[in-house]
Amino acid sequence: MNASNKTSSQSLWVAIFLLGTYAAACHAEASGGAPTARSTYPGGTVTPLPINHKLTATFSEAMDVSTINGYSFTVTAPGEAAVIGAVSLDRASRTAIFKPSSHFGSNTLYTATVTTAAKNTSGVALASAHAWSFTSAAAIDTDAPIVSSTNPVSSVKGFARNGSISAEFNETLDPVTVNPTSFTLTDGTTPVAGAVIYGGSTVTFKPTDNLAANTVYTATLKTAVSDLAVPANALADDYVWTFTTGAAVASGPAAVDLRSAGDLVILSKTGITNVPASNITGNIGASPITAAAMGNVSCAEITGTIYGADAAYIGSGDVTCFAGTAPDNTRVANAVLDMGTAYADAAGRTLPDHTELHAGDISGKTLYPGLYKWSSNVLISTDVTLSGGPNDVWIFQIAGDLTQADSSRIVLAGGAQAKNIYWQVGGGTSVALGTNAHFEGVILAAKGITIKTGTTVNGRLLAHTAVTLQQNVVAEPAP
Repeated sequence: MNASNKTSSQSLWVAIFLLGTYAAACHAEASGGAPTARSTYPGGTVTPLPINHKLTATFSEAMDVSTINGYSFTVTAPGEAAVIGAVSLDRASRTAIFKPSSHFGSNTLYTATVTTAAKNTSGVALASAHAWSFTSAAAIDTDAPIVSSTNPVSSVKGFARNGSISAEFNETLDPVTVNPTSFTLTDGTTPVAGAVIYGGSTVTFKPTDNLAANTVYTATLKTAVSDLAVPANALADDYVWTFTTGAAVASGPAAVDLRSAGDLVILSKTGITNVPASNITGNIGASPITAAAMGNVSCAEITGTIYGADAAYIGSGDVTCFAGTAPDNTRVANAVLDMGTAYADAAGRTLPDHTELHAGDISGKTLYPGLYKWSSNVLISTDVTLSGGPNDVWIFQIAGDLTQADSSRIVLAGGAQAKNIYWQVGGGTSVALGTNAHFEGVILAAKGITIKTGTTVNGRLLAHTAVTLQQNVVAEPAP
């Protein structure tokens, strides 16, 4: 080959390589990037898994069913052969299910792994393997799942016509059993069209169209709904409740489903510190850190229960408000998982109504229902008013930190409710509320939440690191 031909050949191969690289990049971009395992069951909690349970991994996007198999979803134990089982994909919920061919061994540490062999429907693999560990129990699960709460609650009146209906269970469900046949909504005898959304221990019915005004509806969860046991434990009886709509359609985006994280007024992964005396109304918890990391919140300061990842809470010597048994450990661990799901939901909302409003300084402003997005920090130095109706929703997506100045207030007007206000804060410090301030809404923080002396909060403090209190009043919002 002469020099000219060699150069031309090299140029051709470079062009082909660059074209291939560009095509791969475009392909990845078009598919939204690499998929992730958004949540798993079990979630790596300290509570032993019943030996007759399946495992699940729920993905961030639709997956290629041909790649969800025994090569991409494995289960192992130290010194033992890989666990034999069948792997399937529930496409509706984007959940992979591992069903062991026999019971797990008792009191054994296992590691489940979703490997990079798992790909989405665009052919993009997980960026890295996702592994989690759990310990098996010595007993099988024969208990039927139980509905622990619903939204709306039974017999409520004035429910927003564009609201979603949901139910929270006391354990994770089998996604295959959660569908429009097992969860129905009717107007008298007429079925309502809608989508049924699986969320682990939460199921949601989202109507296709707005519900009729001033109408009684009946929601039904049927006995086809079951848990992840083998054989499955089904709902003992159909669970039925009714509610009545109002005339209003809620403004703003759909509410963020907190799932079981909404059972706590303060939730943290790395502890809750406190300069006494604070006054807390609602349950609090921390996981996976030891319950000792909540030790300076005393039972005298809380109207509610302290849930821990273990039994190490001591407090001031009074532990009557503490719950640290195995089911309690599971409860707070699941709440932390649900907090992560809720954070991802709030952060992932698209088509904001307002972008970079007031360059992040909303001091003295009145904000109406909607989706707000900032790539910067957000500052509240003087009173901010949130004006809207009782069913209206605000979601604030803040890429930086949220800082509220001393003695400033968030004021609700027009019937706006704290339970419908969500502050998703992704900054490296996250949230700092100054002294003698007043805050309204649910904080979903990627890092910590620090509250200075005398500040009051009507809402929830849900943090992926620590929550720090200093003689504060914190109360969960009205339902």
